Amino acid sequence: MTTSMPDIANHTTAQTEGTLDWVGMSNIEMPMMVASKDQSDRMVSAHIDAFVNLKEAKAKGIHMSRLYLLIDELSTSGVLNYQSIVALLDGFISSHQELSDRAKVQFNFEYHLRRKSLISGKEGWKAYPVTLTGSVNKGQLTIELSIDVPYSSTCPCSAALARQLIQKAFSDKFLQNDKLAMADVHEWLGTTDGVVATPHSQRSVAEVKVKLNDNVNDFPITELVDLIENSLQTPVQAAVKREDEQEFARLNGQNLMFCEDAARRLQHSMNQAHHFDDFWLRINHLESLHAHDAVSVATKGIEGGYQP
Repeated sequence: MTTSMPDIANHTTAQTEGTLDWVGMSNIEMPMMVASKDQSDRMVSAHIDAFVNLKEAKAKGIHMSRLYLLIDELSTSGVLNYQSIVALLDGFISSHQELSDRAKVQFNFEYHLRRKSLISGKEGWKAYPVTLTGSVNKGQLTIELSIDVPYSSTCPCSAALARQLIQKAFSDKFLQNDKLAMADVHEWLGTTDGVVATPHSQRSVAEVKVKLNDNVNDFPITELVDLIENSLQTPVQAAVKREDEQEFARLNGQNLMFCEDAARRLQHSMNQAHHFDDFWLRINHLESLHAHDAVSVATKGIEGGYQP
């Protein structure tokens, strides 16, 4: 004799009638094979959010296990790319006929890249936080790639103030010397008295979001990282030797920037990248002088696009 198990979701109605914007699961942990445009497919450990709306006011709830099993199928036998996200969202809605007409999924993971040092050629791993988000709202599809890229920023104001102190120290040292010898100046510049002040710099983070179109199936993660780091010129390093550290110091000195400068640099580069439908960026300078951060936000500025 078999006994059927009760199915509360299918055989009871809502205690209080009403539609819900989103119902689903958050922080699902699964491995995913990610297809990247400029790299071979690679496995990541993802945390996933999966949701559908509940448009049927009397329905008790959605079928959460169906969402989970669709994600699990992608994890075990598929590759995460533009088309597989589209298929996943379609599966969310088709598995909830009469209940849902909207779906959303988000994958959060760290994407590791081998990055070369500036001079020595040494290589090391850098981890970039990535978020892939797909949504369907009554047939309207949006797929978005977000990434955080760390870099160094040196304050132009602080650099100017440091130069003034160095000039004063030079005058104090050599004011009474009518005949300066280059060797004496060269030697003095190599001492702590010669560089009496240094400008302050800080680790900074560029947060970038781009909307993708169906011309891009494999995600341009590496391409986006390269665009950001090449625009800002002072990427945080992995493996370094002394010659790399010296070159890093030179790059910081030649790329003095407020958060406004960094945002405009990156905005200009993003405007030249025509394979992104839209972009949003936030520059965060995690101040070493202040207890607060300096922030700039910019968008592509298209009608109906990202808002600041």
